[in-house]
Amino acid sequence: MNMQPPTPLPVSRVPEQVAFDRRELSVILSLYGRMVAAGEWRDYGISCLREVAVFSVFRRTAETPLYRIEKRPKLRNRQGMYAMIGMDGQVLKRGHDLRAVLRGLERKLIRPVD
Repeated sequence: MNMQPPTPLPVSRVPEQVAFDRRELSVILSLYGRMVAAGEWRDYGISCLREVAVFSVFRRTAETPLYRIEKRPKLRNRQGMYAMIGMDGQVLKRGHDLRAVLRGLERKLIRPVD
């Protein structure tokens, strides 16, 4: 009797999806909570696509996002995989460290006391 190994099934490649991990979401949602408490932001949306994960921040639900925080792992070895993009599509800050990228938005929380 001949013993032959089983024929492997064809592997269908499931498209990979980029997403924020728990640590990244903790940093983003911490800033989001402080901005909501300050009355600056009111809504958010998360998109997990094939090449990019996007956290969009809205002043009102029906508007275009004020800011987009993007994670692009393919740019990890170049400019950095995190980017903060403004309402007009201009890249405001890009880097390897998410906290450093978001630092520009945290400065908006600092206001003089009258």
